[in-house]
Amino acid sequence: MSTRVDGPTSPVIESRDELVADLEAGSKPKSDWRIGTEHEKFGFYLRGHAPVPYAGERGIGVLLETMQDRFGWDPVTEDGNIIALRRKDCPKGGAISLEPGGQLELSGAPLETVHETTEELRQHLVEAGEAGGELGIGFLGIGFSPKWTLAETPVMPKERYRIMKRYMPKRGKRGLDMMFRTATVQVNLDFAGEADMIAKMRAGLALQPVATALFANSPFTEGKPNGFQSYRAEIWRDTDPDRTGLLPFAFEPGMGFERYVDYALDVPMYFVYRDERYIDVAGASFRDFLEGKLAALPGMRPTLEDWADHLTTLFPDVRLKRFLEMRGADAGSFAQICALPALWTGLLYDSQALDGALALTRDWTAQERQGLRDAVPRLGLKTPFRGGTLRDVGRDMVGLALGGLQRRARLDRNGEDESKALQPLIETVEEGRSPADRLLAAFSGPWRGDIDKIFDANAF
Repeated sequence: MSTRVDGPTSPVIESRDELVADLEAGSKPKSDWRIGTEHEKFGFYLRGHAPVPYAGERGIGVLLETMQDRFGWDPVTEDGNIIALRRKDCPKGGAISLEPGGQLELSGAPLETVHETTEELRQHLVEAGEAGGELGIGFLGIGFSPKWTLAETPVMPKERYRIMKRYMPKRGKRGLDMMFRTATVQVNLDFAGEADMIAKMRAGLALQPVATALFANSPFTEGKPNGFQSYRAEIWRDTDPDRTGLLPFAFEPGMGFERYVDYALDVPMYFVYRDERYIDVAGASFRDFLEGKLAALPGMRPTLEDWADHLTTLFPDVRLKRFLEMRGADAGSFAQICALPALWTGLLYDSQALDGALALTRDWTAQERQGLRDAVPRLGLKTPFRGGTLRDVGRDMVGLALGGLQRRARLDRNGEDESKALQPLIETVEEGRSPADRLLAAFSGPWRGDIDKIFDANAF
C-alpha cells in the first residue's frame, strides 16, 4: 500500500472530466513503457522465529534507520516514526514501505527490462539482509504468515492503517487477515492509450486466476496446512466486495477511462490527508467529496493528490492508475518474484502475445471467469476448466509470455533474453506442482510437520 509523502498541493478538482484526463495522461508511446515490480516479505527474528515489532532495539524502526544510514535512503516519517524510505533522483531508487503487519515492501523503480528488475531486487535483498542480519532479523517470501496468529502479529504506527482496521470488519470477515497476514508481489505496466489499456486490462483480469495458481504459495495457517494452495487469494474473496474482484464491467461495451472513473467514484473512501494527518471519512464516496458533501469536511473539495490516494485504496485483481497493476500473485522466492514481471511483460508488451492472450480468453463467460476466481485458491492448477485443468491454460499462458519475451529480445551482458526468468513457471506447468505443493511436500516429508523449518529452508 502506498505511503503519502508531503509535497506541492495540486489544484482543486473542478469536474469528473479532470479525473478521466488524469488516468488518460498515463498513456505512453511503446518506447517509454517501463516495468515496476513491488514485493512484500515477512520479517522474523532468526532466533525463535517471532514476528518483528516496530519498536525496540531490534525492531523495524531501527531496521529502517540502519538502511537509511548505510545505504543512502531518505526517510519518510509520521508522528516522529520512520514509516518508509525513498531514494530521490535515482533511476533505480524506488521506495521501501511498511504494510500493516510489518511486511517490508520494496516498490521498485520503473525499469526498462526484466534484467534490471532482477538486479534491483538482488540489491535490495542484499541491503535488507545486511541490515537485518545485524539485528537478528530474517525475511520470508510467502503469501500468508505461516505461523503467527492475528493477535501475535504486530501493528505498524501508520494512521491510515488504523482507519482501515476500524472499517475493514464492516465489509468482510477477512479484511484484517488481508492487512496483517498476507504478502504479495505485483508488476506495474504501461499502456499506449485507451484501447491498449482496455486490451491489457481484459487479458490481465481474465488470466489473473491462472497467475494466482502458478504463484500459489500460502498453504499454511498458524503452523498447519490450511487446505488451500493460495490462502491469500481466498482471503481476498471475503475482504470488501466494494473494492475487490474481477471487475465484470471491464468486459462490457463502453469500458474505458470514464467507466473506471465512475466505478472509483462510488467505491467508499477510507481517509483524506490534510495538514499532515489522516481524517477518517470511511464509507463516504469520492463522488460526494467531488461535490463538497463530505460530512467530516463540509464544503471541502478534493485535489488530484486526494484522487491518487483514493485509487490506492481500490483492490481489484487488476488496478488502473496511470498504469496497470497485476495483483494476483502470492509473495515467493527470489526466482518467483522475478518470474512475475517476466510473465506479464511477455504477455502484455508484445502485440502478438497480447493478441494470443485475448484470443485464449475471448469466449470465456463472466460465470467462467468468476468460477475460476472462486475455485483457484483451493485447487490451484488442478482447477477443472473446459474438459481439462487450469494447468493446461497455464501452459498456454507461459508459452505466450515466452514467445513475447523472445521477440522483445532484450539481452543481458551474457547475451540472454528475459525469457530465462520464466524458468520457475516452465517447471511448474511441466511438473504440475506449484510452490505451495513443494512446501506441503517438505512439511510432510523432511520437516516432519515442523513449520519452523520454513524459516530456515525458505528465507531469503
